[in-house]
This record gives sequence, structure tokens and C-alpha cells, in this order.
Amino acid sequence: MNIINLTNNRVIFVQAQEAKGFFPRLKGLMFKKSISNNEALIFYKTPSIHTFFMKFPIDVIFLNHQKKVIRIVKNVIPNRIVYCKGAWYTIECKGENISVNYVNLGDTLSFQYE
Repeated sequence: MNIINLTNNRVIFVQAQEAKGFFPRLKGLMFKKSISNNEALIFYKTPSIHTFFMKFPIDVIFLNHQKKVIRIVKNVIPNRIVYCKGAWYTIECKGENISVNYVNLGDTLSFQYE
């Protein structure tokens, strides 16, 4: 799946996956050694995430019901919890990801299947 910033017409991620079901949501990016700059993991109905048992920092983008960016947290190190009131979608990606620089508060994102 692609994640596209509709506000500036940029493709942000080309290898996004949805965390569906209990175990994929529970596991998330835990225990992975790393991911590429093109990868992202999307969680639904998730106003908070944790980085326990993670081996690398992540960037986190929180979206509301309309997929409007309401918070961006960059370079969240392992063993932390991040929360965003009102978040409906949460996107996790590699920390210090250049793609996140193409996303600003208030931008609207789109999830598009290839």
C-alpha cells in the first residue's frame, strides 16, 4: 500500500502495511532489527503506541478520522510510550526518516492500494 500526502501530492511510503488483528497489532515493529525508509506500519483506532522491545528509534504520525495529521513525533527511542488524544490512525516508520519531512501538521494523507 502507498501512503500519499494529498496536501503536497507526494508519495510518502510505498511499502506500508496495516497491522490487522490482535497479534500483528501487539507485535508491531517489536523485535525487528530495522526497516527501510519506504516502509511504514499503520494502526487503526490507536491513540497511543509503545516502543518496548524495539531495537531502533521510530517516527510516529498520528491522524484523526479524516486522515488529517494532528501530531508528529520524531525519533522515539526504545522503551517509550507516545500518546495523542483524538488520534484514529497511527503510522510508525523508521526514525529520522526523510519522508516524514514531507508531512506537516494539518496535511491530509491517503492510503492507496497498489
